Amino acid sequence: MKNDAQQQQNIQDRLAFIELDDDACASIRSIKAILDRELPVALDLFYKTIQKTPETRKFFNSQKHMDSAKGSQVDHWKSISAGNFDQRYVANVRKVGQTHARIGLEPRWYIGGYAIVVEHLINSIVTEMWPKNSMLGRPKIGPGQVSASLSALIKAMMLDMDLSISMYVEAAEEARRKLEREAAQEAERVRAEEAKREALRQSEEEAANRERTAVLTAMGAAIARVANKDLTSRINEDLPPAYRELQTEFNAAIEQVETAMQQVVAGTGGMVSGTQEISSAADDLSRRTEQQAASLEETAASLEEITTTVKKTAQESAHARDTVSSAKSAAETSRDVVRQAVDAMAEIENSSKEIAKIIGVIDEIAFQTNLLALNAGVEAARAGDAGRGFAVVASEVRALAQRSAEAAKQIKTLISRSSEQVEHGVHFVSDSGRTLEQIISHVMSINEMILSIAHAAEEQATGLAQVNVAIAELDQTTQQNAAMVEETTAACHTLGQQTDELQRIVNSFALTQHGTSALRHTADHMSRKIAPKPLRASKPAQPKLKAASGGEKADWEEF
Repeated sequence: MKNDAQQQQNIQDRLAFIELDDDACASIRSIKAILDRELPVALDLFYKTIQKTPETRKFFNSQKHMDSAKGSQVDHWKSISAGNFDQRYVANVRKVGQTHARIGLEPRWYIGGYAIVVEHLINSIVTEMWPKNSMLGRPKIGPGQVSASLSALIKAMMLDMDLSISMYVEAAEEARRKLEREAAQEAERVRAEEAKREALRQSEEEAANRERTAVLTAMGAAIARVANKDLTSRINEDLPPAYRELQTEFNAAIEQVETAMQQVVAGTGGMVSGTQEISSAADDLSRRTEQQAASLEETAASLEEITTTVKKTAQESAHARDTVSSAKSAAETSRDVVRQAVDAMAEIENSSKEIAKIIGVIDEIAFQTNLLALNAGVEAARAGDAGRGFAVVASEVRALAQRSAEAAKQIKTLISRSSEQVEHGVHFVSDSGRTLEQIISHVMSINEMILSIAHAAEEQATGLAQVNVAIAELDQTTQQNAAMVEETTAACHTLGQQTDELQRIVNSFALTQHGTSALRHTADHMSRKIAPKPLRASKPAQPKLKAASGGEKADWEEF
């Protein structure tokens, strides 16, 4: 940072450049009273604007803080209004610029605040000093003096802003240079530490390389022996402490490999006998599977015949159901005809009764006519010869009445006989109707039974069809099983060959004698324990379905 003499000379150079000379300072001092009076008012306006602006309000934590800043500005402006741009003024400007840089107040807010203060001060100066018409003569202050005072004031304000912002920039630049110096120092410190760490790392790496060389030499020799099928190889050298765990793990791993190989040696004998037993069982399973396939083919053929028979039964049941339904319809039609005949007989009986009533009326008329004829004969006899002709007529009328009465009696007899026959006919027809009702009831019962038989036959046909499909699928599965059994048999023979090869390979490894003898003893024991059992010869497939099923069950249980 520049010293005080340089700063004072810088101030003088700037004063000379903007022509803020003694006359200008005198012009400023001429308005000192106005400045001292109006500056607090201008600052009040300035701080009201600060309080309304969030970006500037944050720089003041209380009203007291704001009042303190306001007092400092009033003291600073006393030097400006007095026209004294001396060392004290420079110190105040430096303090303002450094404070702005420290709190982070950007120059735009500082310039904006100056605009508010200058606006009020200029308005006040112009209002008070502007020439006015005077009744006593010419005004004491002319426009030139007002202009000179305002020009000097504006130059002083511009100088003050220039110096304050310059201090702000210098402080920011000094802070930047300080950060750069600190960053350079930190980088140098980091480089020194990095160099120290690099030297230490190289030293440690050289030591580690020597240790790794020794370890790799020992491990290489041990691994080479293992590569030559020597599983008794161990790392017995005294390795560095950092590699002792690796040494222990390597020796333990090789020991486990040796143990596993010993178990493999012991297990290969059992594997040989086991593969032989599996091969024998696979061959027997293949034969049984073939027998099962033949039995399933016979079962499928028998089920096909049963399915055909059941389908035929279902069709005949359906035909019988249709025949019974037709018989039921005919019986119901006959029942309706009998009911109509009964109704007709009842109408005939009613008509016979009406005819009998009419015949009774005719008989009564004949009787009355006969009485009239008798009376006429008596009267004719009394009349003598004069009534002889009338007597003849009366005699004829009487004879006619007697014949009518005789005919009416005969008709009545016939009607009575017809009524009796009609009653017998009605009785017989009623009996026929009841008999037909019974026939219809029996036909309906037969129809229901035939429907049940037909439904059961259809269900049996459906069930047998499903069974037939299941048998076909089972037959297909059995064929697939037969193919798989053949593949299994081939795989078992291949496994036997591979087991022999494995036994040859494991016998080529070098193992400890104690572990090998113990495991071989165990292998012999296992071989005797899992010796294959003899299998019974499977029965041939029977031609009949029942026999084939029984043989299949026995074979599978044996397997």
